Amino acid sequence: MLTIALSKGRILKQTLPLLKKAGLEISDTELNSRKLILNTNFDTVKVIIIRASDVPIFVQHGAADMGIAGKDVLLEHGGSGLFELLDLGIAKCRLMVAASDKAKLKQNTLKIATKYIHSTQCYFAAKGTQIEVIKLYGAMELAPKVGLAHCIVDLVDTGNTLKANGLIAFEKIEDISSRLVVNSSAFKTKDTQIKAWIENIKKSL
Repeated sequence: MLTIALSKGRILKQTLPLLKKAGLEISDTELNSRKLILNTNFDTVKVIIIRASDVPIFVQHGAADMGIAGKDVLLEHGGSGLFELLDLGIAKCRLMVAASDKAKLKQNTLKIATKYIHSTQCYFAAKGTQIEVIKLYGAMELAPKVGLAHCIVDLVDTGNTLKANGLIAFEKIEDISSRLVVNSSAFKTKDTQIKAWIENIKKSL
């Protein structure tokens, strides 16, 4: 049995057509059910749909053999216990540093609001910038407006949300897209089955 972990939301919407092209289908009945483990058109393949941030954890610990998650999530996770095998080229965006004014980035200790703690710390450490990270889970754009932070680090797609809140993306940390990851142990024990699906997905890109 092969178990694949998929991210909820935007990534799922773009993943399902890709998997269908590769030959793997999940019926609407399964997708709309309250079941946690979904059947596919293959008896040997099951799917779980979970929060994006949980995908690498499920794959790392072997609760899923394969998974699809954004590069932003994988950077935060650190990649322990899994292999990143394919860039699927879907759900593209950028991880950016944004502020109301570039001058805001020139502080002795830069206060940054983000949920991307690891990526933020690595990026600014490489620049030699001293920072204080304030972890937020949402409403990131509000932080500079109310004086909570000098800037934010967040995902940017069109930039419209930043613009609407008086922010400008000044520095790019990373280009983000969805990646196919595989549990390192499963890659050895289920190599034939996993490699066959990797080839099918490659062909569908």
